[in-house]
Amino acid sequence: MNDWPEGWSDDNRGGNRYGQGGAGAQPESARSMPHVQRRPAPQQQRPAPPRQRPIPQQPGGYDNGPQYDSGYNNGQVYGGGNAGGRGNGHGGGQGGDGYTQGRPAPDWRRRIKIGALTLVVVVLGVSIGTYFWADSKLKREVDLSKVIERPKSGDGTNYLIVGSDSREGMTAEDKKKLHTGSAEGKRTDSMMILHDGSNGPTLISLPRDSDVEIPSFKGSDSGKLYPGRGRFTKLNAAYAMDGPELLVRTVEFNTGLRIDHYCEIGFGGFAKIVDAIGGVELDIPKAFKDKKSGADFQAGKQTLNGEQSLAFVRTRYAFAQADLARTKNQQKFLAALASQTATPSTILNPFKLYPTMGAGLDTLVVDKDMSLWSLSQMFFAMKDVTGGDGKSMNMPMSGFRNGNVVWDKAKVKQLVEQLNNDEKVTVTEN
Repeated sequence: MNDWPEGWSDDNRGGNRYGQGGAGAQPESARSMPHVQRRPAPQQQRPAPPRQRPIPQQPGGYDNGPQYDSGYNNGQVYGGGNAGGRGNGHGGGQGGDGYTQGRPAPDWRRRIKIGALTLVVVVLGVSIGTYFWADSKLKREVDLSKVIERPKSGDGTNYLIVGSDSREGMTAEDKKKLHTGSAEGKRTDSMMILHDGSNGPTLISLPRDSDVEIPSFKGSDSGKLYPGRGRFTKLNAAYAMDGPELLVRTVEFNTGLRIDHYCEIGFGGFAKIVDAIGGVELDIPKAFKDKKSGADFQAGKQTLNGEQSLAFVRTRYAFAQADLARTKNQQKFLAALASQTATPSTILNPFKLYPTMGAGLDTLVVDKDMSLWSLSQMFFAMKDVTGGDGKSMNMPMSGFRNGNVVWDKAKVKQLVEQLNNDEKVTVTEN
């Protein structure tokens, strides 16, 4: 609003006008000069900046009474902090006007504890899930409670490990590729006793052509009692007659050693395990070839795939000692397989661990009391045989009868006593 009387203009306001902001573009003194000045060339004038409102005075000041926040920031750039601290987006910072404080330093000890606890929970969850997954895949089909007249238990744990010629789950192409033939049913292709005790593991191969007596037994399906007739035959015939239960009964009867657990794997599962871990490295001392098993090996170190591995452990016609030589190869290969599977590169790699476990568990048949813990103990005991902490041998033999291997009864008795007492095995196979 104009405070001058009506009719007055800027030229006749009079008085001291200094600092009042005249309406003209030139200073007051220049406009009052009597002579005419040359006007400068017209220039585009910039509009005057808007007049800013004065900062209202704070009644109490900073030293007296309550402070008043006018919304203005004195001496600071909006959104920034001062030289002594970080801005908080409102013109203040740590070390500023005292109203805001900087973030506290991170508690790394607490973060590490939380991270470690999270990792433990995740690992524990994965481990529990893996355990129940693997446990659900075990085929607990062998009932050792059906075995009659069993010997008493000794120290340590005895496993009967059987490799069968089962072709379950194999296609016609698989059978042709693995040279397994197409015979119906299943028979034992290899048999071993693994003793795990305080003096290290002992792996004892039982030749399939071992000459043994078939004792009295109870039928696994019928429950009928079959009396013994004193008939001697090949050991693998017991399996063909009435399956795993009669095989366990026959081994216990002819050795006096109680079998605590039974474990069987077929052709297909064996080859899949080898392929899942990327093959097994083996040192073959002498080249050999066998048309029936498909074996064709040169001497020296080499990595065998599933197909080659199966041919290696099944070959017997290429050797002068036939089945005895084959059992040695089986021991050597299974120990190498266990040693190369139980490595950090397999156990800590889920992309190798789960396929390997799945391949083995899909065709693994065990007794009803076998737990995953017992199975893992068997696996690592097999690994220790390769590591030099154990011993591998054939069942002591004294000769042949009708082409079958005859066991040395005196040595077998001594061997069983050492195993039952969990002593170091000193018995030799020859």
